[in-house]
Amino acid sequence: MRIAVVGTGYVGLVTGTCFAETGNHVMCVDIDERKVNKLRNGQITIYEPGLDVLFERNIKQKRLEFTTNLAEGIKGAEIIFLALPTPPGEDGSADLKYILKVADDLGPLLEQYTIIVDKSTVPVGTAEKVRDRIAKNARVEFDVVSNPEFLREGVAVEDFMKPDRVVIGTESPKARKKMEHLYAPLVRQGNPVIFMDERSAELTKYAANSFLATKITFMNEIANLCELLGADVDAVRHGVGTDSRIGKRFLFAGIGYGGSCFPKDVQALAKSSSDANYEFQILQSVMEVNQNQKTKLIPAVKEYFDGDLKGKTIAVWGLAFKPYTDDIREAPALYNIEALLEAGARVKAYDPEAMENVREQLGDRIEYCDSMYECISGCDALMIMTEWPVFRTPEFDQLESTLNNKVIFDGRNLYEPEQMEELGFTYISIGRKAVNPKVKSVHA
Repeated sequence: MRIAVVGTGYVGLVTGTCFAETGNHVMCVDIDERKVNKLRNGQITIYEPGLDVLFERNIKQKRLEFTTNLAEGIKGAEIIFLALPTPPGEDGSADLKYILKVADDLGPLLEQYTIIVDKSTVPVGTAEKVRDRIAKNARVEFDVVSNPEFLREGVAVEDFMKPDRVVIGTESPKARKKMEHLYAPLVRQGNPVIFMDERSAELTKYAANSFLATKITFMNEIANLCELLGADVDAVRHGVGTDSRIGKRFLFAGIGYGGSCFPKDVQALAKSSSDANYEFQILQSVMEVNQNQKTKLIPAVKEYFDGDLKGKTIAVWGLAFKPYTDDIREAPALYNIEALLEAGARVKAYDPEAMENVREQLGDRIEYCDSMYECISGCDALMIMTEWPVFRTPEFDQLESTLNNKVIFDGRNLYEPEQMEELGFTYISIGRKAVNPKVKSVHA
């Protein structure tokens, strides 16, 4: 099947590459000439484990190609995926200008029956808007389908190639048959392809992400309560997560969620609800709690240093919003770095993948290090912001000999408090007892 994917961001590049892997000829279209040239030359433009292997193979086999020309890109395509950004507007609503602009351009370019697929996360009613914009100039029959993505950054290739479910919003039998054929190789193990109307499909994506964000936020609220009541959030999480009605995923306490999906999707669903004259009170609380949770450790850092961070150097491990990605959108680390800098501290940082993206945003306001141990050299404290596996089993002897103070503020609960107590560290985590909170200097 010939497929076009408009937009080569995270969703577009994964979508195009994975569909090429199942034998389709995929042409990816993007207006960014610099990015397209890189992709044509075999340079992948995002970090996603496993994507590079599929990308290189399908470029070599000429099943995956790239262009900046929309007319060239969609020529002969049976299905056109719109994988364009929908950034939040000032009022929290999803900005559809990129999608609607492409819809305007597509109308006169269609030469045969074509399925236009909204792959981006879009508000309810977007399929109708896209359909109306294309219809103004179209001379052939077409259908607009909603097909939201449910990709987790860091395991997106696995999620795409072995999806839990595929949601397709269409009331066209013709489009349904072709979409079913397209996804057949990916659901051979029996995972469902769920068909519904376009509006329900659009809402399904927002509902799923908002529920997961709510689950995370609820557990963070429990963690905050644990600290006040002397309970252990890990024990509570285990007791709650083994309930089959609840499940164990997305129950880890920490410094809040970030990334490109949860923050904007929760915000957009709340705005859509408001536009429909419905106050979605849970989502309002989720957004408020998550915002406060991001910098929850900062008061503890300040208290440890008697309220004065001027002249202190803080090491930050982890800059991406989660491991196995270089995505720093709404990353809690950035909020903590800003708070530290505002308080007069100096910041040294290390992340396995995300440092260049942070450098583009923060410039030389912080120091970037080549290794996790270089990062802690000469530092007065360590803060952990991302749960990269490499941070889980550090050389604690090296931490002890390198840090000016044996103190760790852990936003991702990587270590066991009992272990840290045995090692003599001051260890502050989320929803668990503080270890040696009054001990300061390694030389004391």
